[in-house]
Amino acid sequence: MARSVSETRASTSQPQTASSGRSTASRRESAESDQQPIAHTAIADFLSAPPPGTPRAVVDALQLMIGDAPNPLPPSLYFETVEQSPVAISITDAKASILYANAAFEHLSGYRRDEVLGKNESILSSNATPESIYRQLWRTIQRKKTWTGTLVNRRKNGDEYLAELVISPVLDSAGEIAHFLGMHRDVTREHELAAALRQQKTRIENVLDAAPTLMVLLAADGSIILDNMEYKKLFGDLRGQEPLPLLRQALREQAGFDPLERTIPATGQGEDFKNVEVSLEVPGTLGPRWFSCSGTCISEQDGSARSYFGHGKLGASRLLLLATDVTARHREVERAHLEHLRARIAEQRLTQGMREALTAASYQIQTPLNLLRAASAMFASGAGTVEGFAPTLAQITAASEQALQTLRSALPDEVIEAGVSVNVNELIRHVLALETDALLAAGLTVDWRPAHVLPEITARQTELRSLFKNLIDNAVQATLEGGRSQRELHIATRALDNAVEVMIQDSGPGFPSGDRYKAFEPFYIGWRNRRGRAGMGLPLAQEIANQHGGSIEIDPDYQDGCRLRVNLTNALPRD
Repeated sequence: MARSVSETRASTSQPQTASSGRSTASRRESAESDQQPIAHTAIADFLSAPPPGTPRAVVDALQLMIGDAPNPLPPSLYFETVEQSPVAISITDAKASILYANAAFEHLSGYRRDEVLGKNESILSSNATPESIYRQLWRTIQRKKTWTGTLVNRRKNGDEYLAELVISPVLDSAGEIAHFLGMHRDVTREHELAAALRQQKTRIENVLDAAPTLMVLLAADGSIILDNMEYKKLFGDLRGQEPLPLLRQALREQAGFDPLERTIPATGQGEDFKNVEVSLEVPGTLGPRWFSCSGTCISEQDGSARSYFGHGKLGASRLLLLATDVTARHREVERAHLEHLRARIAEQRLTQGMREALTAASYQIQTPLNLLRAASAMFASGAGTVEGFAPTLAQITAASEQALQTLRSALPDEVIEAGVSVNVNELIRHVLALETDALLAAGLTVDWRPAHVLPEITARQTELRSLFKNLIDNAVQATLEGGRSQRELHIATRALDNAVEVMIQDSGPGFPSGDRYKAFEPFYIGWRNRRGRAGMGLPLAQEIANQHGGSIEIDPDYQDGCRLRVNLTNALPRD
């Protein structure tokens, strides 16, 4: 039977009467004789009726320790084992009054044994532990089950520490709770390290989220391990479409490589990359978004037990993909480029205007000149009746031919532009940017739907810009003359087999079926307002399309305005 609290106190507080010359061994034996009965009795009570399910190995070990075996161990071995254990151990009665505490308990709690014997374990309690934890602890051990958990305990000096605690009930022969065995250790340092690690993780995440650069960490299979706020913002801008596949596709199509295959190849050594610029089509934005992409391979450490002493395998490889939004810089460059284009197109339009005017004059002079040539030929053959008129007609003819030659020689020389690889979407964007003022003045709603991917074609950039400008100007004029309250201009591109199709659709009156072919004749003007127009816009556009191996057609099936289809191929040789 376990000793009563009064017996325990008497046993532990009995003064020593040995002389000062007593040997160390004698003092140890005295200490053992003072403490051994408490532990021996508690274990004997436990072994008299082990709780159901107690492992046989535990029963055998305890019997060895108290001497109930064929080859009993010295009783002092058990006592010394418990006393020198680095874990704080205590034994209480059924009401949690302390009957025994080892040296580690004294060291951890700051209490001497004689200060805690007979006291309730609550002497270590701190109000930092919620009452619900204590209630759950008590319910568990009252059901004769072991409770494991963490409490905030308080030392004798008032300092608090985090205790990892295991409490097991010890049952008597009747199966009732007779004692509780408690073991706990100070895990404050582990908690502080874990808290510091969480804090460091939070700092890193805050830094990543505050960074103006999109960051995403990828596994070798392309799955996302970590991303930051900029990535999430782009995810929102793309209306729920994952940015990573689009960035990988853009790098494949525009830079010629896949970031994962380049940085973390299946075999061999990977290669990092830096500042590779690609563009993405983002809904709701005027023009594409540009990103400067960099990627670097990160090798993680092996977390297996074997790696503790440096014998582990190489850790998994990860790709850190960075993408900085450089759209503002691109737009500044593009704005300067547009100003340059504006000047070049203005100069080209001036030249084209002069050519149109002089060509029109030459065309108009050609008819009377032909008549004069015919009359002069008639009189020269003797068929004329007016004597001496033949020389006069000859002089008129010569003067007309000289004037015609002068007009033709006044035509500006046409500069042949070199053919380069161009993106039709980009050219149309340039033209729309140049036409912004005209579109706003006309009150047009522009629906611009570029294809995400278009094959590049070889073309003369300035000529193609002039083509699209003439067609858009034609659509604006048609919309104005249509007189509708809803003025719309629809432009779309799509990829065909080795070609690009551009559809330009307006809400104007459209072309009558009989005038669809006349629209491409020189000097044909179908507008009511003809002021300042020479009727050469569509013919020049058709000529440019023909030079690029393409064509312009008026869709005969479209009845709500005019729909032009422009087909362009790679027929133009690259210079």
